[in-house]
Amino acid sequence: MKLGPKSTLLEVTVTVARALRKHHVSAILTGGACASLHADGLVTSYDVDFVLEGRVPGSVTDRALASTGYSRDHDRYVHPTCPFVVEFPAGPVGIGDDDEVVPVEIAVGDVRILGLSATDSCRDRLAAYYHWNDKQGLDAAVAIAARRPVDLNVIGKWSEREGATAGFAEFRRALIKAKEGKRPRRRPR
Repeated sequence: MKLGPKSTLLEVTVTVARALRKHHVSAILTGGACASLHADGLVTSYDVDFVLEGRVPGSVTDRALASTGYSRDHDRYVHPTCPFVVEFPAGPVGIGDDDEVVPVEIAVGDVRILGLSATDSCRDRLAAYYHWNDKQGLDAAVAIAARRPVDLNVIGKWSEREGATAGFAEFRRALIKAKEGKRPRRRPR
C-alpha cells in the first residue's frame, strides 16, 4: 500500500507492521495506535509506537521504514506526505510499574500485528490518566473497555499497585455510563 496524505492511522500501522515483519524485525505495537485498534478507531493518535524486541540495528529499521516511504528524522520516522510519525520507544514494554507485559497477536485483515492486549492497552491509557491526569487517556481506556473484553480484575489490582484506586473508580463509573449509552432505550408506553 502506498501511503499519502489521506492514509489513516490503521493503514499506516498495518503498512509499517508488514514492512517490519518482511525485514525480520519483531516489534510490539503500543500507545495510541494500539488503543485505536482496540477501540475501533475512536481513539486518535498521530504517532505509531512500536517497541523493538531485542537489539535491532538502526540500519535495519531504516531499510524497513524506507520501503514504506518513511525516513529517519532524529529519533522518529517521518513521511513526506503522510501526517503520522513512527517511533520506536525504548523497551522493554511496561505499563506503569508492571514490566511483565505479554504481547498478543492482533488480527487486522490478513495481517497479524504483535501488540498489547485490550486489557494492557486499557491499562496503558489509564497510566497516562493516573500519572499525568490525561483526560484523553481515561476516554481512550473507556473506549477500549466498551468495545473489547477486558479483565477488570487485572486492571483493578494493577490500579491499586499504582496507587490509583480513585482513578480506577472514576474509570469504572465512566465505563458504566458508556455502556448504558450503547443500550437501546425502551420507548415509554
